[in-house]
Amino acid sequence: MSWSGGPHGAPEPGAVGLAARVRAGEVRAADVAEETLERVGRRDGELHCFNVVTADAMRSAAAAVDRLVASGADPGPLAGVPVAVKDNLCTRGVPTTCSSKMLEHWVPPYDATVVTRLVAAGALVVGKTNLDEFAMGSSTENSAFGPTRNPWDTSRVPGGSSGGSAAAVAADLAPLALGSDTGGSIRQPAALCGVVGIKPTYGLVSRYGLVAFASSLDQVGPFAATVADAALVLEVIAGHDEMDSTSLDRPVEGLLDATGSGAGGLRVGVVADFLADASADCASAVRAAAEVLAGAGAAVEEVALPELLHGLSAYYLIAPAEASSNLARYDGVRYGLRVDGDDVEQMNARTRAAGFGPEVRRRIMLGTYVLSAGYYDAYYAQAQRVRTLVARTFARAYERFDVLLAPTTPSVAFPLGAKTADPLEMYLADLFTIPSNLAGHPAMSVPFALDPQGLPVGVQVLAPALGEVAMLRAAGVLEAGAAPGARGPVASRSEAGR
Repeated sequence: MSWSGGPHGAPEPGAVGLAARVRAGEVRAADVAEETLERVGRRDGELHCFNVVTADAMRSAAAAVDRLVASGADPGPLAGVPVAVKDNLCTRGVPTTCSSKMLEHWVPPYDATVVTRLVAAGALVVGKTNLDEFAMGSSTENSAFGPTRNPWDTSRVPGGSSGGSAAAVAADLAPLALGSDTGGSIRQPAALCGVVGIKPTYGLVSRYGLVAFASSLDQVGPFAATVADAALVLEVIAGHDEMDSTSLDRPVEGLLDATGSGAGGLRVGVVADFLADASADCASAVRAAAEVLAGAGAAVEEVALPELLHGLSAYYLIAPAEASSNLARYDGVRYGLRVDGDDVEQMNARTRAAGFGPEVRRRIMLGTYVLSAGYYDAYYAQAQRVRTLVARTFARAYERFDVLLAPTTPSVAFPLGAKTADPLEMYLADLFTIPSNLAGHPAMSVPFALDPQGLPVGVQVLAPALGEVAMLRAAGVLEAGAAPGARGPVASRSEAGR
């Protein structure tokens, strides 16, 4: 059984098709669960997508779905569909570690709202996926439990911080996954792993139960092998949640239908400034994507938005400042790791030194510095002004365009260890994704091409706040026009050789 696709005339591929077959009684959720667990057991030792696999809970959920089907009830739009969950989303009774020694043994007493909604829709949670510690990184090399490897080439990174989720979908270990996106942590690994990744409008999806990194930037979103599958998941997890004060009280409708409604009449702006800073292969993919949209009836033209390039420097002041505040709660007293000392101050210092890895400590120190009395106006306040500049730049652009088109990343997946010694070089991996987080706008990555080495290249579609329908219209057209073989799932080269 495969959910990744099939020959012409076969049942509809992906999570959409699988759920339909389970609901119709053509496929048993229990069989889906067993095959999924077999795949994970066979492949994950090589890739390290998962920090924990919840096999017993998955089997129990699958049995419940099958009982509902047998009784004539509808288990939900994701009936029997396996989903991997990033390990910074709370899961009741299952460790939520954020890939950090600080929370290695913490077991939440509640589920994140998005997890509750997935389960209510009939999804089967496979387990918790690896990430850069506390979602701080662009390669999933900052995990306290070791890196995740890219299924396209296991010598390369999967991107980050949601690298485990992206790699799980790319390797066919689950058709769906959830990640979080603070500055590109869904879209960047989606591009490097050849899958679809969506960062929704800020507030469209509840953050309740997401372990906070930077609360004004964080947003939960889906990974999938197809645009339609990602849209379906977004429909399931989106919507108002009274447990999240930033949650938007707006209906979420028409996302799945939008993926097949074409690009006729869409106004598309190609962000010229991003093309100039992308590799030749990434820039070429965007130009080819623009031609596909134009051929589908969209009006396409280049647009200069140089102010967006200032987003990177603003982000790396604002996000660490919020992280410094959010991570202050890990003090060795209330929960998580505790390393004893002669007094409370020493205990706190020892706990944080032992519990946090180098990248998390770097960002905490940077954030504490920019919030300090002598530097607040020069750094943090100025970064917020740049954030406003980015938002106003987008606002002007969206007066002319329905969506923007850009590279997702400056390059394809890079080798493990290639950028760990140079934090600035690593931070530049998020150059094209950060502006949408600063503005709170939706954006997504669509796998579109392959570079000469056979590595996937993602194209990014950006839209104004609550512009998901237009974004998904463009994404559906791009998916149909993508190069053959440009999207996962794939076997790694070592797996393919066996």
